[in-house]
Amino acid sequence: MSVREEKLSAIQGYGGLKSHPDPDQWDDWRELDSRAWPRKQYKHYQLVPTVCFNCEAACGLVAYIDKETGEIRKLEGNPLHPASRGRNCAKGPATLVQVTNPDRILYPLKRAAGRGEGKWERVSWDEALNDIAGRIRKAILDGRKDEIVYHVGRPGEDEYTERVLKAWGVDGHSSHTNVCSSGARTGYAFWMGIDRPAPDYENARFILMMSSHLESGHYFNPNAQRIIQAQQNGAKVCVIDTRLSNTASKADYWLSPWPGTETAFLLAVANQLIQTERFNRTFVEEWVNWRQFMEDRDYLEDLQRRGFLDRVPEGRSFDDFVSVLKDLYKDYTPEFAEAETGIAARWVKVVADEIARAGTAFSSNIWRNAAAGNRGGWMITRALMFLNVLMGAVGEPGSMIPNAWAKFVPRRNTMPDPIQMWNENHWPREYPLTYFELSYALPHILKRRNKRLEVYFARVVNPVWTFPDGFTWIEFLKDPERLGCHVVLSPTWSETAQYADYVLPVGLAPERHDLHSYETHASQWIGFRQPVKRAARERAGIPVRDTRDVNPGEVWEENEFWIELSWRIDPDGSLGIRKHFESPYRPGEKITVSEYYRWIFENAVPGLPEAAAREGITPLEYMQKYGVFEVTKDVYRQDLTPVPEEVLRDAVIVPEEAEDRVDDGEEPGIWVDHPVHGANHRAYPGPFKNRRGQFRAGIMAKGRAVQGWPTPSGKLEFFSTTLRDWGWPEYAIPIYPRNEAERRQMVHIVSQVHPKTLDRSQNEFVLLPTFRLPMLIHSRTNGAKWLHEIAHVNPVWMNPIDAQRLGVDTGDLVKVSTETGYFVDKVWVTEGIRPGVVACSHHLGRWRLQEDHGSDRWSSSLVSIEEVEPGKWSMRQKHGPRPFESTDPDSGRIWWSDGGVHQNIVFPIQPDPISGMHCWHQRVRVEKAGPSDRYADIAVDTKKAYEVFERWLQLTRPAPGPGGLYRPLWMLRVLKPHPDAYVMPEARTEAVKS
Repeated sequence: MSVREEKLSAIQGYGGLKSHPDPDQWDDWRELDSRAWPRKQYKHYQLVPTVCFNCEAACGLVAYIDKETGEIRKLEGNPLHPASRGRNCAKGPATLVQVTNPDRILYPLKRAAGRGEGKWERVSWDEALNDIAGRIRKAILDGRKDEIVYHVGRPGEDEYTERVLKAWGVDGHSSHTNVCSSGARTGYAFWMGIDRPAPDYENARFILMMSSHLESGHYFNPNAQRIIQAQQNGAKVCVIDTRLSNTASKADYWLSPWPGTETAFLLAVANQLIQTERFNRTFVEEWVNWRQFMEDRDYLEDLQRRGFLDRVPEGRSFDDFVSVLKDLYKDYTPEFAEAETGIAARWVKVVADEIARAGTAFSSNIWRNAAAGNRGGWMITRALMFLNVLMGAVGEPGSMIPNAWAKFVPRRNTMPDPIQMWNENHWPREYPLTYFELSYALPHILKRRNKRLEVYFARVVNPVWTFPDGFTWIEFLKDPERLGCHVVLSPTWSETAQYADYVLPVGLAPERHDLHSYETHASQWIGFRQPVKRAARERAGIPVRDTRDVNPGEVWEENEFWIELSWRIDPDGSLGIRKHFESPYRPGEKITVSEYYRWIFENAVPGLPEAAAREGITPLEYMQKYGVFEVTKDVYRQDLTPVPEEVLRDAVIVPEEAEDRVDDGEEPGIWVDHPVHGANHRAYPGPFKNRRGQFRAGIMAKGRAVQGWPTPSGKLEFFSTTLRDWGWPEYAIPIYPRNEAERRQMVHIVSQVHPKTLDRSQNEFVLLPTFRLPMLIHSRTNGAKWLHEIAHVNPVWMNPIDAQRLGVDTGDLVKVSTETGYFVDKVWVTEGIRPGVVACSHHLGRWRLQEDHGSDRWSSSLVSIEEVEPGKWSMRQKHGPRPFESTDPDSGRIWWSDGGVHQNIVFPIQPDPISGMHCWHQRVRVEKAGPSDRYADIAVDTKKAYEVFERWLQLTRPAPGPGGLYRPLWMLRVLKPHPDAYVMPEARTEAVKS
């Protein structure tokens, strides 16, 4: 309700106007208004835009700042934001109560007893900075750079902290992505180089979503708006998800497969399109690397030997390729799909028909659950994108757009040199194709390599609670031999912060600066998060030293913290670090955060200076005023971007067709001596080099010199030469085992919870632990009382058939046992999950060790933890959330007493041997709880957990790869080191010897 509507409603309550007045009644309205709304109730606000930080959608927010008190009174949507368009989900406005949360950490704290004992002392920022900077400087000087780690979940910014680590020369970035999305990313990367989709839902005619992507994936609010818009325009939506998610409930079709078998269904759909030739022949012929596939006769003959091909054709034409496709996928029939997945055969044909009708306006997406839950989940993504490629529905309006095409990252005022080291703590040789750092396995890796860390930063990440095997993390964090100094940067307490040496308070969304760009829809835009109270003061001409002047207590924004810390690590500039934190406007002096963004907006965002000039303001003032800038809507078919004439002048051009090449051994492409750079500094695959050391600037396609795709072939790769060359040739094409013998041979892409491996007589089930609740997100929504009032339980979903067999009903307790432990939870009996499968949300079960701190009291339970013998841990709940006294009167009104159950802590880590993704789905035994079992009881054996890690490790095929490398040089990697760092030490030694 708007302010005007509120006034009118109040007037009507006073017996005044019965409807909205027309202009002729305005004076009468004012008179009534003065009686209904006494003057003292009016509020005078200053509006300052910022950006939400309670999920990765980065929707626009507008802060209403009371002009009299200077306090934030409310947060609403920013109507000028091109992605969220003024609309927000519950998480955005709830930021307000996080700001005023009485459980916030307001001052720097230092551990005053053993880690985890809950004793803290307040210290100054100077004391903390000097200690941390001294440790980092000494580690750098001692050559122990691999002992410095910045571990981040979702940073909410582009390139800021990556640039900090580059300046330090430290390969110390560790993310959460291998517990989140790397399975899906890997499948996309092997197709197109780029690792994520940006579906153009708004213009789609058919949308196929794997898993509950809307609420469980990224960009919930912007995506939801556009999917509903597409449905209103006649688009159909199909959701393939074992669980009836909120997304599935709004779909035209909901298909519930057995977890991990989705590839079988998707390849059956592909087979329908191939056999009936309802695919885009023109697109496939021009943009798929079928020639490489057909030229590799050894590979084709191996497919024949393995029984996937009846014969290898003599010819190598496109028609021959189509014949091979028909032969290759003929066994993936609707009946095969039904037997493997449990989805009725007729749905294969229904989905194929919908895709065929949609043509290039076929949009798809996958994120968690299927790709994140299963060993070989990345192959599910490969099979899904196969459907888009067959239809030419890639980069077209209404199709799946590569995310890098819808993302803009500007350059910075200085660009640190590439890092000269490779850190095996994060990128171990056993996983050469892991798509992100094996962050969740860090304690196991350090133990296996007998390594330690000197400084470990944790920011927007809570491994003790979010990651699997949390007790192993507790053992690591408590061990002074493995960890020197643990620094948590956080606005609130968390399970991980309880084991820190320093807990340093940093800002929430309205209290910090960030610049970011996300692929929410068919557009490139940048969003500017800013500390709104600081912006309001500066508008009034009041100088602000840094955000500590305006934030509560001594809360400091991270960007200023990193500048100050870097300056103290290199106070005299001798390490080459300080120069990257000096002002571009005041040489030799420390850069301010305003100068940092001022330079970017003035020099690195196309169109922004001109837009600002039209309003008579500076580019920085423009971003402070609007909070967002749309760079371009021209995001379709960037593979067709012409190679610039000035590049072609000095290029060596090698056509793809073998008969047109001068040298049959030359790699096709447009080759130049130096890489070509553009204004957009987004992460992009490459470089691609030929044997002469030249860089590929594009490819020739139908006589045109175009950018092409950032893959080894420059095309979309049905046939991944990377998988072939790096030791996984049997998975180089979209494929899936067709029988038990092939399942044994192709174990790397068979789910660890495949239905054939479960013993139902022993009450074995598949546990799906990956789904989100739409109003919560990991640890970031901690402190949001409104959100936790909405959702505070995570029962075990169970089908009525299974509930009857076990003799349980809704509300009864069950014990859910994994390979390494168990948890006790309540049951929710529902038709929304298929028989043989149970599910539990991973957002709840927060806990703390101390009554007054440790995790947020709105949502957490007080627990006791005991190590009953070495490696054997138990947790028991003392009480759930309950009223407490604080400066917020609502804390005394807490009516709920259940905070849920922490399930992730009982999961062993299960690294996918190719993608490195933690395979979340668990084989569990479910039984009715016994007399001694209490709600939320937990038990874990960490010695068994390490044994599980070692067993999964045996599935890998370690580096070196071609050229003695740790990893393919072309694949995306955060903090990409210098190419020399990719060469394994053994390969360097052999090269010197030879």
